[in-house]
Amino acid sequence: MPSARANATAQHLLEVLAPVVSATGHDLEDVNVTSAGRRSLVRVVVDADGGVDLDAVAEVSRVVSEALDADAPGGPAFAGPYVLEVTSPGVDRPLTEPRHWRRAVGRLVQVRVGGADGETVTGRVRATAGEGVALEIDGTTREIGWGELGSGKVQVEFNRGGDH
Repeated sequence: MPSARANATAQHLLEVLAPVVSATGHDLEDVNVTSAGRRSLVRVVVDADGGVDLDAVAEVSRVVSEALDADAPGGPAFAGPYVLEVTSPGVDRPLTEPRHWRRAVGRLVQVRVGGADGETVTGRVRATAGEGVALEIDGTTREIGWGELGSGKVQVEFNRGGDH
């Protein structure tokens, strides 16, 4: 379990790095700082519509590194050397924000609908809109409002056939 200091450091870095990453056209999804010997490992997770390619990782790495170096003298982040890792979210990232759902259009997902007492459904994300998500469940499209959606999870499909 992360310490209060680690949580404060991550929160500080989220605040410092969010506008820097946003200026590159990407969304800052998470920042995690762990100790790796005498160094700190700073893992920055970014995403964008259309995904994140190697050129984007290089660009974000450059601007994040500059921001970390500029923040180091006065910020409560961390002292000493660090290793920076910029990555995109994996398939196991929970779908919690409308932008996550928008990026999952066409994917098979599992989600709890209707709160703790609701049902867990598996369906294909067909569309997102201001009101919520359209899921195709067993051949029927079901509109689900943002307030009804729990945290979704993309399902890995090894033999996805046809035009889904």
